[in-house]
Amino acid sequence: MAPNIDVIAFDADDTLWHTESMYSNVEAKIIPILAPYQSQAIIEQVMHSNEIHNLEFYGYGIKSFILSLVESAVEISQSRIPSCDILRIIELGKEMLTAKIQLLEQTQPTLDKLSSSYQLMLITKGDLNEQEPKIKRSGLLGYFKYIDVLTDKTPSSYSSLLSRYGINPAQFLMVGNSLRSDIAPVLSLGGWAVYIPYSSSWSHENASIPESSKERYYEIKHLGELPDLLNHLVNQ
Repeated sequence: MAPNIDVIAFDADDTLWHTESMYSNVEAKIIPILAPYQSQAIIEQVMHSNEIHNLEFYGYGIKSFILSLVESAVEISQSRIPSCDILRIIELGKEMLTAKIQLLEQTQPTLDKLSSSYQLMLITKGDLNEQEPKIKRSGLLGYFKYIDVLTDKTPSSYSSLLSRYGINPAQFLMVGNSLRSDIAPVLSLGGWAVYIPYSSSWSHENASIPESSKERYYEIKHLGELPDLLNHLVNQ
């Protein structure tokens, strides 16, 4: 079944630019701070548990991440952690908020190729006050006809978004590194999806692909393979 794609949407974090590695680097800096109180295995377990638990309170993003780290530090140290170490965690968060955007190697050449033939969209999730400056700093604004920051990526949020812009799901392709957020919701609406695994992925973003949707699901190794995949699909 050859798709008739009009709009290609891209996730941002770890699809167009590196993000997860920044989170991992901060966690690696936190472990020595908390090492006097617990083993590394327990520290990692508590940090992960609190981050997942707090999504319903703080949502996605750096601020949520740092608040969860502060909570974990207090919990792991049984409230013995000094204020200077709490301040260090907060400072790491500020550094994350202003960090230089590191584009994936294939991002700009791929967008150059596709922007002449398709309408491009950027769909990311998280804190609007965090994501908007990152998008501006990326230097990619000019490629996208539509840009949206969602609180979460669910079938309902995608459906509302496509309805607002008058986009037929059958003519919509989503590209991203998260099966849970980028791929499964779009497939459930009858859209197309291309999954690009990132080198390090958050387990919370895993999901299974129903057999009934697999004819509209593709996986590639890196973003640079997307134009050739689309040419193949259109001409098959």
